[in-house]
Amino acid sequence: MRTRLAAATLAVPLLVLAACSDAEGGGGGDGGTAAADEITVWAHQGQESEVKALQQAIDDFNAQGEGTATLQFVPEADYTSTVTTTSPKDLPDVLEFDGPMMASLVYAGKLAPLGDLVTGETVDNQTESVLAQNTNPADGELYGVSQFDASLGVYGNKALLDAAGVEYPTSLDDAWTAEEFEAALEKLAATDDDGKVLDIKENYGAEWPTYGFLPVAWSAGEQIVVDGAADGHLNSPAVVEAVERFAGWREYTDPNTDDAAFVDGRVALSWVGHWVYNPYSEALGEDLVVLPLPDFGSGPKSGQGSWAWGVSPESDNPELAGRFLDFLTSDDAVAAMTDANAAPPATRTVTESSSLYGADGPLAIFAESLARTCGDAAPTTDCVATPRPITPAYPVISQQFSEAFFGAYEGGDAQKLLDQAARTIDLDFQDNDGYGQS
Repeated sequence: MRTRLAAATLAVPLLVLAACSDAEGGGGGDGGTAAADEITVWAHQGQESEVKALQQAIDDFNAQGEGTATLQFVPEADYTSTVTTTSPKDLPDVLEFDGPMMASLVYAGKLAPLGDLVTGETVDNQTESVLAQNTNPADGELYGVSQFDASLGVYGNKALLDAAGVEYPTSLDDAWTAEEFEAALEKLAATDDDGKVLDIKENYGAEWPTYGFLPVAWSAGEQIVVDGAADGHLNSPAVVEAVERFAGWREYTDPNTDDAAFVDGRVALSWVGHWVYNPYSEALGEDLVVLPLPDFGSGPKSGQGSWAWGVSPESDNPELAGRFLDFLTSDDAVAAMTDANAAPPATRTVTESSSLYGADGPLAIFAESLARTCGDAAPTTDCVATPRPITPAYPVISQQFSEAFFGAYEGGDAQKLLDQAARTIDLDFQDNDGYGQS
């Protein structure tokens, strides 16, 4: 996922680092022109700190003398569309991809199973949550490795909560129920000038509506799509009831057009992910608390999955590409990247040593959520982090869920909107013969 989702694309110029790329930006399968000790790499152009961390990793890899990696950045807003519209033969040897797009890229012949390309040590050190997101259930193969993950929660302003007499949860196991969350909103609104006490990042776009609010449906106990069918799952009575309840909270929600509702103290609660921790912590200091999302009946749930790295099936140098992935997921490279972006580390070793995500860290609740991943099973009260549907149909699922959810939030009929979304998703599966999956 895009961890800053609706934040404006940073004004960092398009960069080509480590060496000049070929004119097509490819090098994976374009006639074998790449030398045996060279690979080409594509990455999304994220925030400046991420760019610097990845550039340093490239420089360090090349300094080893085992081969040369040529890195090309593509602006984040254009990255996924660039990969999806580029033919396999024109892709680089190594490409970054947004986690939920994995199955779609595999179906299009744009990712190779990693198999023996990366070491067993690399795979064993990946966290359970990223292994779940990067493994294709259709064939059981791993197609990506990650440096970092993503998680969701509710940030709270302790001073405002205390002033309103609102008690709040301190762990996943005592998460607010949806009814308790609503009661907290009512108490907060009673002491607020305009009654707007919740931020849900309405100013965000892109992947946010799906990533941010699928946990509402998962917490209602549904998997959204089961065996290629959305009807009866996405539009089940439990999901409809949960979406309607969430829509009822709109009266308490600040539109947040300036993206400053929480840091300016206009609202006491902000429903968002790990990526805002640094500015939130800077603004609130010791008044910042991190809470789980509310429980809609089957336990609190959270999103998971972020950018990952894979190898093109057309690569002329898959062995070197695999060694590059081993290097990117080493402790030093992962620590440098997650220090830069404050994201949950995607390796066990760096998670354990992280000052943010370790056992006593301020974001330990996110690490615990990810450790309790639901994987590809139906969500239960025992698991928390849930991968977005791992299927080639994900782009359609994301669009339809987003439109239905926010249509209901804006006053539409939740049942009708979710019914239509389910029909459209099922038709997509039918039109594509189930994408070859049973």
